[in-house]
Amino acid sequence: MNPSAGRFYSFYFIGFTFFCAALALGESFGMSARAIGFTFLFATIALYAGVGVLARTSDLLEFYVAGRGVPGIANGMATAADWVSAASFIGLAGIIYHQGFEGLAYVTGWTGGFVLVGLLLGPYLRKFGRFTIPEFLDERYGSAVALAGVAAVVLASFVYLVAQIYGVGLIASRFVGVDFGLGVLIGMAGILVCSFLGGMRAVTWTQVSQYLILIVAYLAPILVLSVERYGVPLPHLAMGEMVQTVAQGVAERRDRPDEQLARALYRARAEQYQHKIDALPDSLAEERETLERELARLRQEGGDPRTIYHLERQRQLLPTTPEAARAHWRRLRDAALAQARPPRDFSRAWHGDTPAARQHARINFLALLFVLMCGTAALPHILMRYYTTPTVSEARKSTAWTLFFVALLYLGAPIYAMLAKIEVLQHVVGHSFDELPAWLVSWYRVGLVAFEDINGDGRLQLAELAINPDGIVLALPEMGGLPAFFVGLVAAGGLAAALSTADGLLLTISNALGHDLYYRHLAPQASTQRRLVVSKMLLLAVAIISAWVATLRFDSILLLVGLAFSLAASLLFPTLILGIFWRRASPAGALLAMALGLGTSLGYYFLTHEAFGGRVDLQLFGIQPVACGIFGVLAGLAAHVVVSLVGPAPSARQQALVDFLRRPS
Repeated sequence: MNPSAGRFYSFYFIGFTFFCAALALGESFGMSARAIGFTFLFATIALYAGVGVLARTSDLLEFYVAGRGVPGIANGMATAADWVSAASFIGLAGIIYHQGFEGLAYVTGWTGGFVLVGLLLGPYLRKFGRFTIPEFLDERYGSAVALAGVAAVVLASFVYLVAQIYGVGLIASRFVGVDFGLGVLIGMAGILVCSFLGGMRAVTWTQVSQYLILIVAYLAPILVLSVERYGVPLPHLAMGEMVQTVAQGVAERRDRPDEQLARALYRARAEQYQHKIDALPDSLAEERETLERELARLRQEGGDPRTIYHLERQRQLLPTTPEAARAHWRRLRDAALAQARPPRDFSRAWHGDTPAARQHARINFLALLFVLMCGTAALPHILMRYYTTPTVSEARKSTAWTLFFVALLYLGAPIYAMLAKIEVLQHVVGHSFDELPAWLVSWYRVGLVAFEDINGDGRLQLAELAINPDGIVLALPEMGGLPAFFVGLVAAGGLAAALSTADGLLLTISNALGHDLYYRHLAPQASTQRRLVVSKMLLLAVAIISAWVATLRFDSILLLVGLAFSLAASLLFPTLILGIFWRRASPAGALLAMALGLGTSLGYYFLTHEAFGGRVDLQLFGIQPVACGIFGVLAGLAAHVVVSLVGPAPSARQQALVDFLRRPS
């Protein structure tokens, strides 16, 4: 990093430290938690916008690739911020909380993807030296493959972008109290100021700012709790003790009669929902008649108002069509089945009631690991960052720095899961409902925590508590009894993670449409000024559309994040790898690989995902829909190789490009 940038970010970090100290002091003088949340939200967005304004540019090279002047350490920090999305910052610890060892597939898969980038893609694309991924596909395979690459970039990036904007709305609505839609608009305003005014230059330096905030926000709560609970400043040193505490607590709860009764009742509830699904459409009419008859009886007899309210709520939520009822009851059945399962032991690798089930769990773990690595390596908004370094050597260095900066956060995710699990086991389950902590009630109101007394014993059992994975990181400061300042700090970090990734994704989509589609195929004679105007207008249009989609709040939106990785892996990974390293890789093979990869992945996803009408029994080797990309990657690689071998060879110019790229220096 050059001296001026280094000084700027040194003062920036010192200023942020004083800002946090001022808010902590304000809380001690009576500043409310909501006021702290408002301050964090608007101050950080204003800060990012300020950096974006300072880095504004109208130069084409600066707008697309930051002038190719970003040093390795700064590019590594920006790439880490670009990568640590809302799903990683908010959801990763929750996945480990629920899945234990098997949740580590996300940590190792996502991190391992950067190893593939550093070894197989980043330096070679930097040596190619253009602006975008479709440009490389155009030079290597021709215009038809480049157009398919534009579609692939837009499809994979848009799905991911919507999830980030959804995360912005979730954080703003929970911690500031604004409406979800208003939170989305506030976040989009911050995103647009950065990417609209300065393109990649503004986005890069804003992401460096955002990384500094998100890493402080992520690590501060667990460092403080580690000192308070275990007397060590580094929580990783207490990991062994945490695992033993969790294993002992889970073992004590697993075989208790009250826990077994609760799980049996949830299994019975799941069976009832399955009977309703099997009896559709008649069961929908019967359910409506039963609710109306019971409501009429309670009103006539002057029944309990709370019971009447809950029945009216059930009637309002009851779907109106058999298709909607099937999806609704399927979600309720799956939730009941999840709570009916015995609690997992964090130290156990593969869970299952039979050897075959455990083998399927192992295969699914490896398949998911493979997909996440390939998907990470092929994500367009990550690969674009390698065009911004001044040399190939700096591109390699930036990969090493990216791994370091990402590891700082990812190594903290298991700590969050452990601390949250310990808090739940020691201070929540087994207690009466009158003694439940305040944080549990507050998160229940926003829908990220659910609990009930299904066995009627007046105490909360582990099986009766369901915590949304997105609630673990956001709720841990409250779980641990930390001041409201830490709650606002974590929210600011989650917002920084969502905004930084959204910046990169939005710029990637607008560049694909403005540069690769408009300029290279529709208007090659367009002036530099006109190209910038078109790119910015497209950027604004994509932002509006993605914000509108996010406000629809689809139930399956978080599931589509996993699909985005499968799409990137299936559509781009085989074509990029073979295009860089194999002279024989042909345009026809690339087109078939992309088409077959997409069709295979989506086909498996929709055939085996019950949320889309699929069937679990169609899953091959126990591979779940989230890992569907493994079939797309393998099918794409096979198709690409076969067609390239039997079809005409690439042109001499295309083969010469491979020779040029093989020795990046």
